[in-house]
Amino acid sequence: MLKGKFITFEGSEGCGKSTQSRMLLEHLKAAGRQVKLIREPGGVAISEKIRAILLDKANTAMNRECETLLYMAARAQLVEEVVIPELEQGTVLLCDRFLDSTIAYQGYGCGVPVDAIRSVGLFATKGIAPDLTIFLDLDVEEGLRRRGAERDRIELRSMEYHNKVRNGYLDMAKKEPMRIMAIDGSLPRDVIFARICARIETML
Repeated sequence: MLKGKFITFEGSEGCGKSTQSRMLLEHLKAAGRQVKLIREPGGVAISEKIRAILLDKANTAMNRECETLLYMAARAQLVEEVVIPELEQGTVLLCDRFLDSTIAYQGYGCGVPVDAIRSVGLFATKGIAPDLTIFLDLDVEEGLRRRGAERDRIELRSMEYHNKVRNGYLDMAKKEPMRIMAIDGSLPRDVIFARICARIETML
């Protein structure tokens, strides 16, 4: 029985999700909530090693199937070691990216069949799905400008690719409005955070 709440943060590069997830972590801690923040890919030792492989700019030969399965492998380990145990304990678990990222980046972006991603994702996550997903939508050029010159293997991809990813997120948000809360990522940071907090408080 999973007593906790699972809240994920999604969006394309530079959208501000990592900042907002950290702000929410501190806000919920101050409110006395049992809360934890993790990231994907990564979060545990094995998954962090997979992350290093995925983001290494030297790995130019990696094909889309390998890339997709590596993300799933990192996710499977994180779910086993952290996600399920924390939710069983009643934790409000915040996660910087989850399965939606693979659907957006490898599905919409790289052309891997989305149905295949969802099927493997169900296996990797053991059926665990977010109670709420915060999607910060931001213009691709602005997001990459925020990221600066130092970019990883995924961030170095073309503007066409990143626009496909963004459109993928917009499509998912349109199809799942009850789970995915879409917010304009160009709004001031405190305005975004106030909207997130209002939604979280009603959920908790």
